[in-house]
Amino acid sequence: MNIRDIICKIDKDVYEIPGSYNKKMRARGRLYLDDESLENLEDGALEQIANVACLPGVYQYVVGLPDMHFGYGFPIGGVAAFNQRNGVVSPGGVGFDINCGVRLIKTNLTKQDIEYKLDEIVEALFKDIPSGVGSKGMITLEENEINDVLDHGAKWAVDNGYGWKEDLEYLEENGCIEQADSNLVSEKAKKRGIPQLGSLGSGNHFLEIQVVDEIYDPEIAEIYDLKEGMVTIMIHSGSRGCGHQICSDYLRIMDKAYKNHNIDIPDRQLACSPLDTQEAQNYLKAMFAAANYAWANRQIITHGVRKTFEKILGKSSKDMDMGIVYDVAHNIAKKESHVNEKGVSSDLIVHRKGATRAFGPGRVEVPEKYREVGQPVLIPGTMGTSSYVLHGTQKAMLETFGSTAHGAGRVLSRKKAKEDFSAEDIKRNLSNKGIKLKAASDHIIAEESPGAYKDVDNVVKISHETGIAKLVVKLSPLAVIKG
Repeated sequence: MNIRDIICKIDKDVYEIPGSYNKKMRARGRLYLDDESLENLEDGALEQIANVACLPGVYQYVVGLPDMHFGYGFPIGGVAAFNQRNGVVSPGGVGFDINCGVRLIKTNLTKQDIEYKLDEIVEALFKDIPSGVGSKGMITLEENEINDVLDHGAKWAVDNGYGWKEDLEYLEENGCIEQADSNLVSEKAKKRGIPQLGSLGSGNHFLEIQVVDEIYDPEIAEIYDLKEGMVTIMIHSGSRGCGHQICSDYLRIMDKAYKNHNIDIPDRQLACSPLDTQEAQNYLKAMFAAANYAWANRQIITHGVRKTFEKILGKSSKDMDMGIVYDVAHNIAKKESHVNEKGVSSDLIVHRKGATRAFGPGRVEVPEKYREVGQPVLIPGTMGTSSYVLHGTQKAMLETFGSTAHGAGRVLSRKKAKEDFSAEDIKRNLSNKGIKLKAASDHIIAEESPGAYKDVDNVVKISHETGIAKLVVKLSPLAVIKG
């Protein structure tokens, strides 16, 4: 049976894969895609949704978001929740770039305030914020300091002078998951992390100067302190080599664990272990440590951005009101309580892989300033395309475990993108739009061509129209810095 033959449409832009597709499925698949997106989606990504639905303790349904595509075990743009009493934890449901995420910094500047200095700002940011494959970070840690970073995250950074105390209020988990345990992180992962703290990395990671171009919800935009014409800075980076190594280390452990616990899985890349086992608990604590590293990483980059703006514009970052709007994680698994459409509350382990938390109004996890309207949701575009701020909704809480898309989602491999697109053409197109670009290499520019990704405008439109996040503002790029 072809999986497409059994998919059924249950609402506008919402499809389901019934449990009858595979007798081993313990839950349905729920897909938030329009007709064209579904038609263009790889069959492999659909099969991955069904495969995840076969795992023990999977709850309600496995979610595919508007940017979903084929990934390692779990699809990217996927969400799966597992009961804490009989569920599992799977590194494939988080991925290699643990807590790859996005941070948005606001200012009181306008485009007119910076355009005469924009070239200088871009050159300075490229010099001051390390980027590229294997790039070393802005600071040099002592060997013993890496444990403090892994255990305390962004709080360590702020305590050591990299940022403002109030920054922490506007980070998911306040930038630190307390259950992290650096003792469960390998020496190899630590050695990879020591030189890279405060760096963007490569691939789809970026630093972008933007302007608030359009406001869709003036009331919520005001609560988020976003005004039309305001200059913003978006940072997209993760846990670098440290997180990648932690994932690799625990995949090897889980590959033995699922066999030892006699778990039947349809794909070895879904290697997992029951939540109450030592393997699962150790992975979670090590993964939380990687997440903390990523929050510290983005915090140090934030500090660097502020210092660069101060240097070029001759004003203090406080005077430029360079506060954080919000910071969201894209690749993470966390313990959360959720109430389903029948009003039943469950304690779950929610795996988000290439997915953004989109908690609705009233959740205590949302900063008090935003709690009445829901969490800011940051969905970045690709080079030369818009990015968006949305807000979380009650519908997302009921249907997607408080989650929505995390970006545009790739449609071409990096190899294919380099074959199909020219760095020179991309640079010319961006220049014609008035967008400045600075990148570590031409092959990165080709790999990250907008044509290698889905249309972010459409991804956001599906999120908005299905109600799993609602539009607040559109951000248009002025300058892009790529690793």
